[in-house]
Amino acid sequence: MQLNGIFILAELPGDIGERVRALNERYDLKLARYKPPHITLTGSSGAGPIPPSTDVEEMREKLEPIAADTAPITLSFRPAQRFMQTDIIVLPIDPHGPIRVLHDRLVRSGLPFTRARYTFSPHCTLSLYPSLDPQSIRELLSTRMPEPFVISAIQLYHTRDPQPSRKLLELSLAGGTAKA
Repeated sequence: MQLNGIFILAELPGDIGERVRALNERYDLKLARYKPPHITLTGSSGAGPIPPSTDVEEMREKLEPIAADTAPITLSFRPAQRFMQTDIIVLPIDPHGPIRVLHDRLVRSGLPFTRARYTFSPHCTLSLYPSLDPQSIRELLSTRMPEPFVISAIQLYHTRDPQPSRKLLELSLAGGTAKA
Protein backbone atom coordinates (compact mmCIF):
# COMPACT_ATOMS: atom_id res chain seq x y z
CA MET A 1 0.00 0.00 0.00
CA GLN A 2 1.49 3.33 -1.11
CA LEU A 3 0.97 6.23 1.31
CA ASN A 4 1.39 9.95 0.83
CA GLY A 5 -0.03 12.00 3.70
CA ILE A 6 0.62 13.67 7.03
CA PHE A 7 0.25 11.60 10.20
CA ILE A 8 -0.02 12.96 13.76
CA LEU A 9 2.09 10.90 16.16
CA ALA A 10 3.34 10.92 19.72
CA GLU A 11 6.96 9.76 19.81
CA LEU A 12 7.77 7.33 22.62
CA PRO A 13 10.11 8.67 25.31
CA GLY A 14 13.23 7.19 26.89
CA ASP A 15 13.44 3.52 27.78
CA ILE A 16 10.09 2.51 26.25
CA GLY A 17 11.09 4.13 22.95
CA GLU A 18 14.47 2.37 23.01
CA ARG A 19 12.82 -1.00 23.69
CA VAL A 20 10.38 -0.56 20.80
CA ARG A 21 13.22 0.58 18.51
CA ALA A 22 15.16 -2.60 19.36
CA LEU A 23 12.13 -4.70 18.34
CA ASN A 24 11.68 -2.67 15.14
CA GLU A 25 15.36 -3.17 14.28
CA ARG A 26 15.10 -6.90 14.88
CA TYR A 27 11.79 -7.60 13.11
CA ASP A 28 11.22 -4.69 10.70
CA LEU A 29 14.31 -2.72 9.72
CA LYS A 30 12.38 -0.62 7.19
CA LEU A 31 9.99 0.55 9.92
CA ALA A 32 12.96 1.30 12.22
CA ARG A 33 14.40 3.60 9.54
CA TYR A 34 11.02 5.09 8.65
CA LYS A 35 10.02 6.97 11.84
CA PRO A 36 10.98 6.96 15.53
CA PRO A 37 8.93 4.61 17.75
CA HIS A 38 5.56 6.29 18.28
CA ILE A 39 1.85 6.07 18.95
CA THR A 40 -0.25 6.83 15.89
CA LEU A 41 -2.91 9.44 16.78
CA THR A 42 -4.26 10.15 13.27
CA GLY A 43 -3.49 8.71 9.88
CA SER A 44 -4.41 5.05 10.17
CA SER A 45 -7.36 4.87 12.55
CA GLY A 46 -10.11 7.28 13.56
CA ALA A 47 -8.99 9.80 10.93
CA GLY A 48 -6.94 9.30 7.80
CA PRO A 49 -3.84 11.29 6.90
CA ILE A 50 -3.90 15.03 6.34
CA PRO A 51 -3.34 15.76 2.62
CA PRO A 52 0.35 16.52 1.93
CA SER A 53 -0.58 19.82 0.26
CA THR A 54 -1.69 21.22 3.64
CA ASP A 55 0.48 24.17 4.71
CA VAL A 56 2.67 23.67 7.81
CA GLU A 57 1.69 27.10 9.18
CA GLU A 58 -2.01 26.20 8.85
CA MET A 59 -1.37 22.99 10.79
CA ARG A 60 0.55 24.92 13.46
CA GLU A 61 -2.23 27.53 13.72
CA LYS A 62 -4.94 24.90 14.19
CA LEU A 63 -3.05 22.47 16.43
CA GLU A 64 -0.94 24.74 18.65
CA PRO A 65 -3.92 25.82 20.84
CA ILE A 66 -4.92 22.16 21.31
CA ALA A 67 -1.39 21.13 22.32
CA ALA A 68 -0.99 24.16 24.62
CA ASP A 69 -4.24 23.23 26.39
CA THR A 70 -3.50 19.49 26.69
CA ALA A 71 -1.54 18.11 29.65
CA PRO A 72 1.06 15.39 29.08
CA ILE A 73 -0.68 12.00 29.04
CA THR A 74 0.34 8.90 31.00
CA LEU A 75 -0.24 5.69 29.03
CA SER A 76 0.64 2.02 29.13
CA PHE A 77 0.60 -0.66 26.47
CA ARG A 78 -1.66 -3.67 26.40
CA PRO A 79 -0.24 -7.02 25.20
CA ALA A 80 0.84 -7.16 21.55
CA GLN A 81 -1.79 -8.15 18.99
CA ARG A 82 -2.51 -8.17 15.29
CA PHE A 83 -3.91 -4.85 14.08
CA MET A 84 -7.49 -5.19 12.83
CA GLN A 85 -7.15 -8.71 11.37
CA THR A 86 -3.99 -7.83 9.40
CA ASP A 87 -0.43 -9.16 9.62
CA ILE A 88 0.64 -5.91 11.28
CA ILE A 89 1.73 -6.45 14.92
CA VAL A 90 1.07 -3.60 17.37
CA LEU A 91 1.10 -2.69 21.04
CA PRO A 92 -2.38 -1.21 21.61
CA ILE A 93 -3.34 1.31 24.26
CA ASP A 94 -6.73 1.95 25.82
CA PRO A 95 -8.61 4.13 23.29
CA HIS A 96 -10.54 5.96 26.05
CA GLY A 97 -9.67 8.77 28.44
CA PRO A 98 -7.25 11.65 27.71
CA ILE A 99 -5.83 10.02 24.55
CA ARG A 100 -9.34 9.84 23.06
CA VAL A 101 -10.04 13.44 24.05
CA LEU A 102 -6.80 14.51 22.33
CA HIS A 103 -7.62 12.48 19.21
CA ASP A 104 -11.13 13.94 18.99
CA ARG A 105 -9.81 17.49 19.41
CA LEU A 106 -7.22 16.92 16.66
CA VAL A 107 -9.92 15.60 14.31
CA ARG A 108 -12.17 18.62 15.06
CA SER A 109 -9.29 21.10 14.58
CA GLY A 110 -10.51 22.15 11.15
CA LEU A 111 -7.69 20.40 9.29
CA PRO A 112 -8.72 18.34 6.24
CA PHE A 113 -8.26 14.69 7.25
CA THR A 114 -8.90 11.97 4.69
CA ARG A 115 -11.18 9.08 5.56
CA ALA A 116 -9.86 6.46 7.96
CA ARG A 117 -9.82 2.78 7.14
CA TYR A 118 -10.36 1.79 10.79
CA THR A 119 -12.03 3.03 13.96
CA PHE A 120 -9.77 4.85 16.44
CA SER A 121 -7.28 2.31 17.80
CA PRO A 122 -4.22 4.08 19.20
CA HIS A 123 -1.18 1.84 18.98
CA CYS A 124 2.55 1.50 18.51
CA THR A 125 3.52 -0.58 15.48
CA LEU A 126 6.09 -3.33 16.07
CA SER A 127 6.08 -4.82 12.56
CA LEU A 128 4.48 -3.38 9.43
CA TYR A 129 6.38 -4.26 6.26
CA PRO A 130 7.83 -7.78 6.22
CA SER A 131 5.99 -11.06 5.97
CA LEU A 132 7.03 -12.68 9.22
CA ASP A 133 7.68 -16.36 9.78
CA PRO A 134 5.49 -18.11 12.41
CA GLN A 135 8.26 -18.03 15.05
CA SER A 136 8.75 -14.25 14.66
CA ILE A 137 4.99 -13.70 14.87
CA ARG A 138 4.83 -15.73 18.11
CA GLU A 139 7.78 -13.80 19.56
CA LEU A 140 6.25 -10.41 18.73
CA LEU A 141 2.80 -11.42 19.98
CA SER A 142 4.39 -12.37 23.33
CA THR A 143 5.69 -8.79 23.77
CA ARG A 144 4.65 -7.14 27.02
CA MET A 145 5.56 -3.56 28.03
CA PRO A 146 3.01 -2.64 30.71
CA GLU A 147 5.13 0.08 32.40
CA PRO A 148 3.49 3.53 32.33
CA PHE A 149 5.12 6.24 30.22
CA VAL A 150 4.28 9.87 29.47
CA ILE A 151 3.80 11.47 26.08
CA SER A 152 4.54 15.17 26.28
CA ALA A 153 4.43 16.26 22.63
CA ILE A 154 2.85 15.50 19.28
CA GLN A 155 4.68 15.37 15.98
CA LEU A 156 3.43 15.71 12.41
CA TYR A 157 5.24 13.58 9.85
CA HIS A 158 4.88 13.58 6.09
CA THR A 159 4.77 9.91 5.13
CA ARG A 160 5.58 9.21 1.51
CA ASP A 161 6.31 5.55 0.90
CA PRO A 162 8.80 4.25 0.01
CA GLN A 163 10.83 7.26 1.21
CA PRO A 164 11.54 7.81 4.93
CA SER A 165 9.05 10.04 6.71
CA ARG A 166 9.93 13.68 7.36
CA LYS A 167 9.05 15.55 10.56
CA LEU A 168 7.19 18.77 9.72
CA LEU A 169 6.17 20.03 13.14
CA GLU A 170 6.44 19.24 16.85
CA LEU A 171 4.16 20.73 19.50
CA SER A 172 4.55 20.30 23.28
CA LEU A 173 1.60 19.20 25.37
CA ALA A 174 1.77 22.06 27.86
CA GLY A 175 -1.57 22.17 29.72
CA GLY A 176 -1.01 21.42 33.40
CA THR A 177 0.08 18.12 34.97
CA ALA A 178 0.16 14.64 33.43
CA LYS A 179 -3.21 12.89 33.11
CA ALA A 180 -3.74 9.15 33.24
